[in-house]
Amino acid sequence: MNLSRTFAFAAASALTLPALALTTAPAFADTNTSSQESQESQGSQERLTYAELKKAADDADTAYEKAAAAKKDGLETVRATLDALENDDTNPLRAAYLAADKAATKATADREAADRAVTEAETKLKDAADADKPAAEQELATARTTAEQAAAAEKDAKEARDEADTAVDDARVAATRAYGVLSQAEKDAAERKKKAHEALDAAKECVRTDKLTVLADGLPQKVVAGAATDFTVTVANGTDRTLTVQPLVMFRLDATNDKQHYLKAEWSRDGSAWKDLDAAQDHHPTTIDAMKPGTSADLHLRLTFAKDTPASKAFGLLAGDASDAYNPCVLGPMKRYDFSVLTAGSDAGDPAESKPGTVPDDDRTEPGTTPQGGASSSPAPGTATGSEDKDGDLASTGTSGTPTTLAVAGGALVLGAAAVFVTRRRRGGSAG
Repeated sequence: MNLSRTFAFAAASALTLPALALTTAPAFADTNTSSQESQESQGSQERLTYAELKKAADDADTAYEKAAAAKKDGLETVRATLDALENDDTNPLRAAYLAADKAATKATADREAADRAVTEAETKLKDAADADKPAAEQELATARTTAEQAAAAEKDAKEARDEADTAVDDARVAATRAYGVLSQAEKDAAERKKKAHEALDAAKECVRTDKLTVLADGLPQKVVAGAATDFTVTVANGTDRTLTVQPLVMFRLDATNDKQHYLKAEWSRDGSAWKDLDAAQDHHPTTIDAMKPGTSADLHLRLTFAKDTPASKAFGLLAGDASDAYNPCVLGPMKRYDFSVLTAGSDAGDPAESKPGTVPDDDRTEPGTTPQGGASSSPAPGTATGSEDKDGDLASTGTSGTPTTLAVAGGALVLGAAAVFVTRRRRGGSAG
């Protein structure tokens, strides 16, 4: 998973909103990068919080809707304008052109009549008797003056018509350009919207860090049925961020669902007022708000197996699921604790504490799909798949630290770690 992502876009309202340079928060520093180095790299660029990214995406959505609506209205406007310029004689520009065209047509007719009068006067002068020549010459001079004036008037009328025609063309071009501006604004708003949501979607991706830990303290490797076993779960924020942490806590017999009634799991923040750790829920019993870097908090856990519980294997899964201002999904490593359940009245002696093993939950099967190999998925190298033995005892899953896999046994589904894998995957996909 790529955890360093940089995005930049300008959000638009109507056609333009104040530009925002969007960058996701840098990934949590890994084990080879100091907190100071991480903070220095973050300080070199302005970061937007997840809330700011969400607002920018919402603003980009609104801007696109406005731009799309403006484009739609603009299309109707340009169509109406072009139609009026072409067909509506009451349109001022078209009316002016029609009047100028009429005047130019009349001026041409007047000039042509004047030219004919000149031709007629010239013929008359040629055929006139000597006594009539002075009058014929005067008539020709007048005809030529009239023709010159008609030609000048025709020229002015045609220029006026050309100007009116140009005004109509300019109006067509202006209307088309105005629509082009709106069309381009809609495209730009769509691109800004796309980039805003890309930045938001990137921020929704789950960030993994090994510096957010949830570990058991005092959980023995052996417990006895019929007696309560109390221990502590410590949530520690070793990152350089202030986190809101929902510790993931799940305990169950390593067996089919119909055997889980043997176990009662309870939790408490202060060792009193115990509450059931309901396995039917999402396995996040509480939320620790504003957990500052370098701090820790404890949960108290109590496991009680019924007196009639057969000799069994059990396990717990612990992890830190968190969020901060920049990432709505921050996941710490999942740890698995394996332990044995002895029958009631057994002597457990002085058992050592159960040690955590890491569950590789990075690449798990998607919810609703069947792993390769049919109903049962293949375990990782060096692991064993749970099953139910012939004597009815609850099954073993092999060594500590192995992933529990989906398997069908006795008609019931062995959930194991898969149940919380689904929960953790959904955290990233459902972020706001």
